[in-house]
Amino acid sequence: MARRHAAAFSAFLFLLLIGHCHGGKTGICYGRNADDLPGPDKVAQLIQQQSIKYVRIYDANVDVIKAFANTSVELMVGVPNADLLAFSQYQSNVDTWLKNSILPYYPATAITYITVGAEITESTINVSSLVVPAMRNVQAALKKVGLHKKITISSTHSLGVLSRSFPPSAGAFNSSYAHFLKPMLEFLVENQAPFMVDLYPYYAYQNSPSNVSLNYALFSPQSQGVIDPNTGLVYTNMFDAQVDSIFFALMALNFKTLKIMITETGWPHKGAAKETGATPDNAQTYNTNLIRHVVNDSGTPAKPGEEIDVYIFSLFNENRKPGIESERNWGLFSPDQSSIYSVDWTGRGNVDIMTGGNLTSSNGTWCVASTNVSETALQNGLNWACGPGNVDCSAIQPSQPCYQPDTLVSHASYAFNSYYQQNGATDVACGFGGAGMRTTKDPSYDTCLYMAAGSKISTKNSTTSPARSGSSPSLLAQCRTLLLPVLPIVIVLGFL
Repeated sequence: MARRHAAAFSAFLFLLLIGHCHGGKTGICYGRNADDLPGPDKVAQLIQQQSIKYVRIYDANVDVIKAFANTSVELMVGVPNADLLAFSQYQSNVDTWLKNSILPYYPATAITYITVGAEITESTINVSSLVVPAMRNVQAALKKVGLHKKITISSTHSLGVLSRSFPPSAGAFNSSYAHFLKPMLEFLVENQAPFMVDLYPYYAYQNSPSNVSLNYALFSPQSQGVIDPNTGLVYTNMFDAQVDSIFFALMALNFKTLKIMITETGWPHKGAAKETGATPDNAQTYNTNLIRHVVNDSGTPAKPGEEIDVYIFSLFNENRKPGIESERNWGLFSPDQSSIYSVDWTGRGNVDIMTGGNLTSSNGTWCVASTNVSETALQNGLNWACGPGNVDCSAIQPSQPCYQPDTLVSHASYAFNSYYQQNGATDVACGFGGAGMRTTKDPSYDTCLYMAAGSKISTKNSTTSPARSGSSPSLLAQCRTLLLPVLPIVIVLGFL
């Protein structure tokens, strides 16, 4: 008996700690507004072959829900705007829907979210007053059958729910939506549900290419940082800026604890003649960089290290959609299930970097931290280089060759230079919002060798961050810190 209890406790302890060791989730949106799409069973097989674990659908189509039974794929099911009137008026309508469309297939199909309404502020018919009553009725229906703590209810929004999104710290909700937003946010807090939003840096770039660079929209390392004048935070990509604008808008209404989930984002691979940014290469670059950003738990400048769950739009092109050419060309796969372009869903692919060794073959320049900027600017640049910038910052950890002198300028210089050398040694790569400066003097000292153009090696992307205020350790480091001290206890208990 004691042995069983000890083993059970050890397993519980291990699982409890493992529960803290997961990164942001990346899923896919499965829209069906198209001809010649494969059947739901084949789609479910395709998604499993791609090792995709999270799927969003926009209704409660029974054939689709059945196709994902016993696949371990977690499904986000939608209640379309057209159903909001019926769902908000009568509880019996929702009870019947749940009985017919959800309960027969749950839990074989792992339904984890129900989205009630989609981008209601963009709807041609004003249904905003219906969405919260409909959400409450869905929650009540789930509670009757004991699923209210297993299936989470929310609603999705476009960035148009904001009246202001730049700079991010000035993010604010449109006051004309207050009548439904405040009760909705209260509902989300009460039920520990996320605020769901659809974000598209593509449109920010397409609509204003003179103000939004392509590099900034695509998470490119060559992107010139944008500084929020109110906070001093440095933004190196549009996605983070849009997420933080939502965060600051929520904070302004005292809802800063709400988790933000991105229920749509992506990049079109084809567009009209004027849509020059809609190419397969750009779509591949955006989605690959996005997944890496999410998997590494890079977070955003306002919430570094915070995990963000993201759903990429979309699985297939949808040729029946109206509008400009790009509207029909967001898919990762063709109807025959062939890839339009490849995406690394793990977010942990290899990258080639240039590292020390043959310093004499350097291009003759290095990038170091400027002593004429604020500590905040240096810290933000350091956090970014060692996080989203994928720089290996292990050399500036305690007891490592470049830890001393233990100063912000020294550590930032090492990280800035590593990023600079990895990304072409260009002026842009030494920007860091004005915190970096180029030099022709090799900053190496003692056993601390600064990276320069030299022998090429392949290494895994690193997100090891320096142990300084404001920086976040990598997911692996967090797990290691949690698990290693108790692992001997778990092992011993398992043998008792």
